[in-house]
Amino acid sequence: MANSSLTIRIDSELKGEAAKVVEDYGLDLSSVVRAFFVEIVSTNAIPLSLDYRRPSVESLEAIRETEEMIAKDTGESYRSGADLLKTAMA
Repeated sequence: MANSSLTIRIDSELKGEAAKVVEDYGLDLSSVVRAFFVEIVSTNAIPLSLDYRRPSVESLEAIRETEEMIAKDTGESYRSGADLLKTAMA
């Protein structure tokens, strides 16, 4: 199997911070990137959490506020998103 090179552009600060983390494991960035590629091929998946269904902190707060409003029967109701936008734009 022939070796190949991969060149990527990455923010210097991000690279430095990542290098600190992997060095704590006794590894270097090249080894980690190589392991990442091996894992992609082994699992036929990208080994990152790309779950769009996981709500952000901001969304979780909005959900909590909405649930609280529903429980207290407060807030406004709208027939449609368009009605909400009309009220918000007024």
